[in-house]
Amino acid sequence: MSSMKKALPMSLLVFTISVGGAAAQGLKPDIINAASIASIGTEKPAPADPDPAVVRLQVLLDRAGASPGVIDGLSGDNVNKAVAGFEAMNKLPVDGRVDPDVASRLEDNAPVVESYVVSAEDAKDLVDRIPEDYGEKAKMQSLGYTSVAEKLSERFHMGIDLVNALNPASQFAPGDTVWVVNPDLPRQGKVKRIEADRKAGQVLAYAEDGTLLAVYPATIGSQDNPAPSGKHKVKGVAKMPVYRYDPKLNFKQGKNDHVLTIPKGPNGPVGTVWIDLTEPTYGIHGTPEPKLIDKVGSHGCVRLTNWDAEELAGMVRPGVLVDFVNRSAAAPK
Repeated sequence: MSSMKKALPMSLLVFTISVGGAAAQGLKPDIINAASIASIGTEKPAPADPDPAVVRLQVLLDRAGASPGVIDGLSGDNVNKAVAGFEAMNKLPVDGRVDPDVASRLEDNAPVVESYVVSAEDAKDLVDRIPEDYGEKAKMQSLGYTSVAEKLSERFHMGIDLVNALNPASQFAPGDTVWVVNPDLPRQGKVKRIEADRKAGQVLAYAEDGTLLAVYPATIGSQDNPAPSGKHKVKGVAKMPVYRYDPKLNFKQGKNDHVLTIPKGPNGPVGTVWIDLTEPTYGIHGTPEPKLIDKVGSHGCVRLTNWDAEELAGMVRPGVLVDFVNRSAAAPK
């Protein structure tokens, strides 16, 4: 590692990752699989179009437990934070740069894009649309996926635009062979402590021995509805939760002024999982809009992509400490 590399706090990372000229090559599976993450640098503005090397980087980070959120081939804060998280997990100086040491530790030369045959099960339990109004949501049987493509995008941690770009002619009908990325199996382990870093927009999960098990980009409250402060604990986990909307306790949505029961489903207000906290009405949960993680505020809770929330839920138990922090001068410890 170069002696010029300086350790910086994760919450202060503002680097922009770019890959010169790679976006023009197109998002074809063989190009993504052959892309070199070592070519990624910080010298030029990030391209506006998805980049094959960034797709590969995002998949490798996801496999390593440093979630970039949605795998979409686009550079940005969530990718930078994932790189910084990987550095922290591997006890490297934290600066969010894909230097040769980071690239060599991430790279395994295995393909990241693979073929997948759409099954009959993939086409089940779809809904026509998801209304915005909570009153309309409450009338539905479930808040499922609206298409096979959307269902596959979440299963493989992808942005829907990337799914469509890799399969421009596919109807996603049962029996069709499509291209998807392979983020690998969910991370395993037992989480002892969680940090919800409001400034960084990131959730960090620690094992009992203090090692960093996983990091996730997160939406943690908003200016109008701030997240709680201090230390709290996990009370329990609910999978595919029904959401109880109470405008007197939560927030006002549209013209709805009475209690509503919103049915379960991945497109429900809290997604596919709810990690309940000892602070009343607050939790760590999924989202129906994974691409908006750490882009727009939440109603005070900690919002992750559905797949990240599911992974974290599998590693926590009641009593796990959840510490809301606002780091600005030190990397996570």
